[in-house]
Amino acid sequence: MTSTTHHETQIVADPDVPIVRIIREFDAPPEKVYRAHVDPELVAQWMGPNSTQTRIDEWDCRTGGSWRYVAIQGDEEYRFYGSFHEVRPNELIVQTFTFEGFPDGVALEKLVLEDLGNGRTRLTATSLVDSFEGRDGFLASGMDVGVNEGYAKLDELLARS
Repeated sequence: MTSTTHHETQIVADPDVPIVRIIREFDAPPEKVYRAHVDPELVAQWMGPNSTQTRIDEWDCRTGGSWRYVAIQGDEEYRFYGSFHEVRPNELIVQTFTFEGFPDGVALEKLVLEDLGNGRTRLTATSLVDSFEGRDGFLASGMDVGVNEGYAKLDELLARS
């Protein structure tokens, strides 16, 4: 039986700007972490908390592309969508993020992959929202559970591939 390392996820709210920053290391090279973010079949396997299933309706991960997915939890469905503004293989994804239930709350997200050597990657995801209230609502939504459980599933996926 293989043991997979789960690294600590840091979720930091900036006190001066309505930003949430997520920092996480993975025991996989940037190419594999990047692929897990751009291949819709892989994204559906790891994104979100364990209590949900993810259905990808659209995932055109390229500069100028767009995305839409549905998180399914029991009889409830939560829809999310956005646009990919800049995609650079193995290093950067810039996108918008909108929860359909709150369409005025658009976040601008920047995901940076840093090669740490020895087959390891540091992911830094920064989400800028339009207000401190929006940021605090984002943090209070339980997103930390989805992030932590999703990244644990991503660890398992990366270990298998």
